[in-house]
Amino acid sequence: MPEFCSCGAQLPADARFCHRCGKPQREEPIAEAALADAATFSVAPPAVDAPAPVPLSFRNPIALRVGLLAAGLVSFLMMIPGVNYASILWLLGAGYFSVWIYKRRTGQLLSVRSGARMGWITGVMSFALITLLFTFSMLAIQRAGGMSVVRDRLRDLAIQQSTVDEAMKLLQNPAEIFRSLIVMFVVMTLTCTAGGALGARLLRKP
Repeated sequence: MPEFCSCGAQLPADARFCHRCGKPQREEPIAEAALADAATFSVAPPAVDAPAPVPLSFRNPIALRVGLLAAGLVSFLMMIPGVNYASILWLLGAGYFSVWIYKRRTGQLLSVRSGARMGWITGVMSFALITLLFTFSMLAIQRAGGMSVVRDRLRDLAIQQSTVDEAMKLLQNPAEIFRSLIVMFVVMTLTCTAGGALGARLLRKP
């Protein structure tokens, strides 16, 4: 520790600065507290919020693809003779399957209400596919020979004569066809909705 400053002033013991010219007499180490304060006042990067989940509707492309996949599977099963007797189970399974696939694709756990909506979308698509398949089948049969061909095809499937007669009356009555479509729409959508709600409830359990 020098006794005199470069300006000639005599310094007291342990002086940090010259009392005459103000010149520092020794180097001071940077205090750790000062570094901590600087770190405290440093600007932190803004937090990035996770994107909000897309509402389940026909405008949701993932929901549409998942619903179409489940509807295609259940429509295929319902067109197989013998297997179609368990249509209610297939429709319930389609609703459950759509919720399971949507969860795997998005990582989003659906509420019971959202699961029911996903099942309803699947039910609407299932109804649309079944109706289109039925319409194309009827057009192809009419071109091939008309209602007589339909009667023969039903008999080939080993269906009882009374059931064949009822089916032929239904096909020849547009009003009955319209009522049947309404009933089928209600049954398919409600069953798939129940399956979707059940799937959301079960998949939320740990």
